[in-house]
Amino acid sequence: MQQCGCATKVMLTTLALIYLTCVQFYTSAERNDRPIIGVLAQDVFRPKPHQTAYLAASYVKYLEAAGARVVPIMINRPLEEYEKLFNSINGVLFPGGSASIFSSGYQRAAKVFYNLAIEANDRGDYFPVWGTCLGFEQLAVLTSNKSVLVRTNTTGLPLPLNFTDEAKTSRIFKNFPAELMASLSTEPLTVNVHKWSLSVETLNKLDTLKKFYRVLSTNTDGSIEFVSTFEAYDYPIYGTQWHPEKNAFEWTKSYIPHTPTAVHVTFYTAEFLVSEARKNSHRFNSLDEERAAMIYNYSPVYTGNSSVFEQKYYF
Repeated sequence: MQQCGCATKVMLTTLALIYLTCVQFYTSAERNDRPIIGVLAQDVFRPKPHQTAYLAASYVKYLEAAGARVVPIMINRPLEEYEKLFNSINGVLFPGGSASIFSSGYQRAAKVFYNLAIEANDRGDYFPVWGTCLGFEQLAVLTSNKSVLVRTNTTGLPLPLNFTDEAKTSRIFKNFPAELMASLSTEPLTVNVHKWSLSVETLNKLDTLKKFYRVLSTNTDGSIEFVSTFEAYDYPIYGTQWHPEKNAFEWTKSYIPHTPTAVHVTFYTAEFLVSEARKNSHRFNSLDEERAAMIYNYSPVYTGNSSVFEQKYYF
C-alpha cells in the first residue's frame, strides 16, 4: 500500500508539472512580451529647422517603465506610412499637449490611427488606444464627430477621483490594489492641466458618447462636473483627462504629487496599458525596420527651464 501510494504521488506530481508546463507555454504563446507602442508627436508652436514636432520624454519613460518600447508617430505623413506603422506596432498613445484637436498634424494623425483601431478591433485584431489630457479630448471629439468640450477652471489642479459604480468592474481599475483605489478616491493624486473638459451633462446628452464610453470617474472645478476617466464598452479605447505620467517623471510644477502612492498611480496605469498592448501581435517586417523606427534613434533635450516638460524629443 505504501509503495502504491508513493507511485500515485509521483504520477500526480508528474501530471501536475506537465499541466503547468503546458499552461505556461500556452500563455507565453498568446502574449506578446516585446510590445511596441506608438506615441503621437505634435506640432511645435514656434517651429525651427529640425524642430517642427515634439514628443514629451515623460511618455516614453512611462511606457518603458512598464516593459514596452516606443516608436514616435510623426505628424503630417502620408496615409500609407501610417497604415504600415499601424500594422507594425501594438498600441497607440495620444499624449497631452496644446495642439489643435480640430485642425493640426496631431489631429490628422490621431484620426487615422483611431479609425484604423476601430476597423482592426471590429475584425478581431485587438489594438489598444489610450488618450491622456489632450488625447482624452481628442478621443471625445473623434468619437462624437462634434465640438463637445466646455471651458473649466482646471489648470494645475491635483484632484482625487470621484469613482462611479462602473469603476469596480472596469478593465482599467479592476486590478488596482484596494489601498490604491482608496487613496485615489481621497487624495489629490491625479494632475489636471487642461482648460477644456467633457462635461457629464454633455456626455449624457449625446448617444454617440454615452453608448460608446463607460464613465469610470468624474471631477468638478467647483461648478462643472466633467468626465475624468473613461473606457469604451466594446473597444480597448481608454482616456484620462488627468496625467498619470507626470507623477513620476515631471518636476517643473509644484502641484504635481510625487508621494509613493502618487508614483504607484503612474506605474499601475502604465502597466495596464502595456498589458493591453501585449494582446496584440503586430510586427515590423524586419529587425532593421524595427530598429530604424525606435525612439532610441533620437536624443531627448532638457527643456525644464523653459517648458512644463523636463525633456522633449524634437523631430
